[in-house]
Amino acid sequence: MKRIKIFDTTLRDGEQSPGCSMNLNEKIEVARCLEKLKVDVIEAGFAISSKGDFESVKTIAETVRDCTVASLARANTGDIDAAYEAVRNAVDPRIHLFIATSPLHMEYKLKMTPETVLQKTADMVRYAARYCSNIEFSAEDATRSDPEFLAKVVTAAIQNGATVINIPDTVGYATPEEVKELFSYLIGHVENADRVEFSAHCHNDLGMAVANSLAAVSAGALQIECTVNGLGERAGNTALEEVVMAMKTRADRFPLQPRLDTTKIFRASKTVYNIIGQSAPINKPIVGKNAFAHESGIHQHGVLANRLTYEILTPESVGIGKNAMVLGKHSGKHAFAAHLSELGYELTQEELAKTFERFKALCDKKKTVNDLDIEALVHDKSRGSESGDYTLDRFDVHSGNCATATCTIRLKKEETLTEEVSLGDGPVDAAFRAVDKIVCPPAHTFENYAIQSVSEGKDTLGEVVVKLRCDGEDYTGRGLSTDIMEASILAYLNAVNRLCAEHRPEGKEA
Repeated sequence: MKRIKIFDTTLRDGEQSPGCSMNLNEKIEVARCLEKLKVDVIEAGFAISSKGDFESVKTIAETVRDCTVASLARANTGDIDAAYEAVRNAVDPRIHLFIATSPLHMEYKLKMTPETVLQKTADMVRYAARYCSNIEFSAEDATRSDPEFLAKVVTAAIQNGATVINIPDTVGYATPEEVKELFSYLIGHVENADRVEFSAHCHNDLGMAVANSLAAVSAGALQIECTVNGLGERAGNTALEEVVMAMKTRADRFPLQPRLDTTKIFRASKTVYNIIGQSAPINKPIVGKNAFAHESGIHQHGVLANRLTYEILTPESVGIGKNAMVLGKHSGKHAFAAHLSELGYELTQEELAKTFERFKALCDKKKTVNDLDIEALVHDKSRGSESGDYTLDRFDVHSGNCATATCTIRLKKEETLTEEVSLGDGPVDAAFRAVDKIVCPPAHTFENYAIQSVSEGKDTLGEVVVKLRCDGEDYTGRGLSTDIMEASILAYLNAVNRLCAEHRPEGKEA
């Protein structure tokens, strides 16, 4: 049976966006979320781009078992070789190769004639098809290409083994009407178009990525390329959660549906936001804080009478629970583990023990512990777990509006304790300076410091995100505590540990 396939490129196009880089463990965590979400294809990265990207694609290909894993490749043999080597152990490996087809890109970027691009397409798709039967071909900047020439390129790709044809709106330039016309033209004019699946990859520069993707589906596309939370180059890509829920909600307009388990959407969204050190805008469709909030009296009255008056989908349909308090300081580990399972989390025994210990400590500090708090504890990775990480042992802060802030910090690295004191322009600055005295991180700039509450109440957990930049790369740290100073120190230490690990001389012990 035909259905709409979801091709997720969070780990490739999404991760390319500034400030959204992830390490290997984080990429695997996202990949597992996507697998539970039941996306059809995970584009795990661009294997040739770096050793780290190759390893992450390879590891994800060997880890994920319920969906296709793809690697991007330019139209050259080196890229294709690397892509296949990275995905070869996947259950269903896919090579995704691309070449630009617009006059602008061919002349100024590729410096190729249309005839050369046409020949290159045929040769490289044929070369990739020697490795595996699942070959996706993308015509970069397709929506600004000449339709007749684009049809010739697509025909050549199909003749030489492409099984998926992707038509990208690379710079988010097209309108829904133009996208529908282009897909209809290609599907109607390309020889053997019925033998392949057409795919849409839309960028959001003019805010039309979701609308353009839906227009492509209306014209016959069977695959949508998207990212969790719409991450991606510049203004981002088609947001997975938005395009999927649009099709689910308007099934009357979209008879072909994706296989996604939509109740896992919120979890995937939150996981990605947590990893990149961001939070959803309050008015973000589907996953934003206000997506299901009603303040207008007229709206509230309508919703109370019948939810359909102002709610076209329910919070539960995307995995947003009621956040009711179900556990407390007297709850046992078995009940805690069972509730985590209900929330969709699968922890190892070691992870469960650590999370339960922190849950019990939180119960002693916080009057009400709800699901948001528990989820924050599960996602919190700020306490240091890698060999060579510094961890916080204790701190003492003195500050006032008539006194210079002072912070004394003691950090632990393996079995060694080191203590330093520093002055600063406020308690946070003093704390960060004291950390620097101990850790001595590489020179970096401070890009961002943000605080937000996890749930309600004056005793809520505070979540701090710190972002540092060094040599053009961003390093994000997160901290979680009912004490905002402790959360700040944990976040900064988390970021500094990552920075130091990345710049540690290869082969040298921490």
